[in-house]
Amino acid sequence: MLFDYSPTRGGIAAVPMLGNFKGYLQTDGYSVYEKYGKKKEVTHLACWAHARREFEKSLDNDKPRAEKALLMIQQLYAVERKAKEEQLCADQTKQIRLDQSLDIINEMGKWIFEEIKATLPKSQIGKAMAYAYARWDALSAYLYDGNLKIDNNEIENKIRVIALGRKNYLFAGSHEAAQRAAMIYSFFAICKKHEVNPFQWLKYTLENIMSINQKNIKELYPQNYKQIIGQSNM
Repeated sequence: MLFDYSPTRGGIAAVPMLGNFKGYLQTDGYSVYEKYGKKKEVTHLACWAHARREFEKSLDNDKPRAEKALLMIQQLYAVERKAKEEQLCADQTKQIRLDQSLDIINEMGKWIFEEIKATLPKSQIGKAMAYAYARWDALSAYLYDGNLKIDNNEIENKIRVIALGRKNYLFAGSHEAAQRAAMIYSFFAICKKHEVNPFQWLKYTLENIMSINQKNIKELYPQNYKQIIGQSNM
């Protein structure tokens, strides 16, 4: 997990992270990410949870069509739950998606293509269809690899602490302080991922950082902490 800080949400904010990025890039619909997703070395994945939210907003506008879209999206998530419950490996997950999810996606794509022609663009159902239609290739890209996710909910859950903190303390004090906060958030997120007590890790790190050889600084990373403590207790 890596958090970074930028004083702006403009396109330049993503350059340090994505300027030379190659591989799979999963994002929400924020327009800044679009140009990075179009790079030859990048496969852009969209988020089905965001697409679903747009149709959920449409229930008061056009309930029949919104419910139809939500039912098909629900079927896609049912496949994901099945893969998880059966503890399928990446290759098996890819195969079950191709066997079951691909047909649902194709059906939904054809349906949206036809329905959007007779839908007011500024209506909520029109916006929902346009959101999905404009990102259809990216919404389908998770079928390429069983390691990929159908949405970016996992990341959104991890950054919720940032949103809560920002609401509580309002200001970081300075740009430099905000960047340092991002670094601390990164370390604590890694602690959580590797089930390391953040207080114990931080205490150990502060007590040892002055004496450790610079070449071995990685030994103080949270993901290596358990191994070090385990060896010292042997």
